[in-house]
Amino acid sequence: ADELAATAKALSAPGKGVLAADESTGTIGKRLASIGCENTLELRVALRSLLFTAPGMEEYISGVIMYDETLRGTALSGKTFVHELTSRGALAGIKVDAGVVSLPGSPEETTTCGLDGLDARCQEYYALGARFAKWRGVLTIDTAKGFPSALATAENANALARYASICQRNGLVPIVEPEILMDGEHDVDTCRAVTVRVLDAVFAALRLHGVRLDGMILKPNMVTPGSDRKGAANDDGLDARVAIETVKALCDVVPPSVPGILFLSGGQTEDEATERLRVMVEFAGDRAPWTLSYSYGRALQASCLKTWQGKDANVVAAQEAFLARAKANSLASLGKK
Repeated sequence: ADELAATAKALSAPGKGVLAADESTGTIGKRLASIGCENTLELRVALRSLLFTAPGMEEYISGVIMYDETLRGTALSGKTFVHELTSRGALAGIKVDAGVVSLPGSPEETTTCGLDGLDARCQEYYALGARFAKWRGVLTIDTAKGFPSALATAENANALARYASICQRNGLVPIVEPEILMDGEHDVDTCRAVTVRVLDAVFAALRLHGVRLDGMILKPNMVTPGSDRKGAANDDGLDARVAIETVKALCDVVPPSVPGILFLSGGQTEDEATERLRVMVEFAGDRAPWTLSYSYGRALQASCLKTWQGKDANVVAAQEAFLARAKANSLASLGKK
């Protein structure tokens, strides 16, 4: 129990965040394709080695979420990826969900698979060196259709809570990620109302399942307008609005015993994800009982990938690009530029 609290606290260390490098083989294939590279094991290992061994990355990164292949894998150095991280003082994490499937009672919405056999997998992952895990529930906003439905909200909240309790029983700190997608034409107010409703359901389920709140991390979406909303892109005050509405929503529903709230970037640009976090931390000031920081995937890796292009000659420049983003987010999580 003390180990869970200590791990959660370490993941929420001020000025640090979590690198989401848990792309499945299919998803990493899309990232590699975007720079004209084939999806081979060699390139997947090269990319993750580049990120995990970037000099000084542990100053900004408290932990890294990995995919099963990476957690079991060996870096270019010949050492395991887990060793590369832990020797630098970063925690090893593992994505344990098995992706989303259509929800039978509301087929246009989804639920997440992976509870079957999770207990045994968590035991094995702990033995392999993982100390935290991640599970992502996905919800969509569509006011005309009444999404997210009460069914999708309850189903995803329950799955997240069952996952969290299984993780804690096996010594892993669960990152609880109920992601409300940016897709759609909704405004900020709608997103805030849905975010509060969803988080409320998630914490009710977590309590029901006996999850220790001081031994978990919340990974929520920011409260943003839908990506198809007209005019949103040209709104100068949008970053501040997103930041303020997000903090207000979290203050309404996230218990103070949760040590850290590490945001997902969810399709925002690198700069948006960083600036909105900075404004949030600045606005929250001393009011926030939890650490506000980042658990970004694309928003930490996009520039790095573009610089790397799959070429050995570009590794150092790509690591510098990654570290520049990591440093910018570290500063943002302290309310600085």
